[in-house]
Amino acid sequence: MKKILLIATGGTIAAKPTKSGLAPVITPQELLSYVPEIAQAAQVDEVQPFLLDSTNVSPSHWLQIAGIIERRYSEFDGFVVTHGTDTMAYTAAALSYLIQDSPKPIVLTGSQKSVYLRDTDARKNLADAFVFCADDGAHGVHVVFDGKVILGTRAKKTRTRSYNAFSSIDYPEIAIMKEGKPFYYIREKCAAAPKFYHALSESVVVLKLIPGVKADIFDYLDGHCDALVIESFGTGGLPGYGGWEERCKRFLAQGKTVVFTTQVEREGSALGKYEVGCKLQGFGRVLEARSMTLEAVVCKLMWLLAEGADELESRFYTPVAFDIF
Repeated sequence: MKKILLIATGGTIAAKPTKSGLAPVITPQELLSYVPEIAQAAQVDEVQPFLLDSTNVSPSHWLQIAGIIERRYSEFDGFVVTHGTDTMAYTAAALSYLIQDSPKPIVLTGSQKSVYLRDTDARKNLADAFVFCADDGAHGVHVVFDGKVILGTRAKKTRTRSYNAFSSIDYPEIAIMKEGKPFYYIREKCAAAPKFYHALSESVVVLKLIPGVKADIFDYLDGHCDALVIESFGTGGLPGYGGWEERCKRFLAQGKTVVFTTQVEREGSALGKYEVGCKLQGFGRVLEARSMTLEAVVCKLMWLLAEGADELESRFYTPVAFDIF
């Protein structure tokens, strides 16, 4: 029987009503007690590094989770992380960069309703996560939710209330959970040993363009970030009004990085398609996200900036866990 470590971090799955609204209070032991069939799938130990609504989860918490997995990697056959849904895709992406080529599975799950409720998705999600984690074909970082197995770099929360809250963006689901076991669509190659990384830079800012927005936002950005992700319109570009091009050039001249992504959920950016995007390619270190999720772009930049910016462009375009094509 596989040995799996449950890393419980809070979220809706562990929440109960309080005077101030739903808040995570359920311990990992109580969490497991609602799904006794997990004991038939794996031998489970548990740890709770923090107990938070995922809105309060930050890069320091991603490093904390990754550190637990690294320190206890030899003790267990896999790891299940219970997590709030709101920032789960960010955590899944971050762990994909902090723990690369893991031959052991690292599975994130959560729920839209608390595990203590009778009408909940939590119990099935938790059971599915452990069953997938115990499967011989599982490895690397994935989100298991509503019967779907999604790559950590491809997961995005696309619904706020429905049980099918997560989608795989511009990449197929790896598997579905059916009749108590995974049915694989894609069999991923398994590496021999993991590569662990230990630092993230928080000097990344995301700017969402809206019609008429002023470029004087750079008065703040110039001194507060080393990498700027611009969520542009359509396939990508900058407005020709309001001094955007000049301010972007000045930002880049400081040795900083700008990554263009799109506000459109699927099919990615293509800066070279229209004049508003094509002209940006001569500005400096202007990169484009292509089909990457915003969560993956942000976390990859945090990882690369912490590694050092010398080869940032080439490493940004080097795929990690199928994050970019």
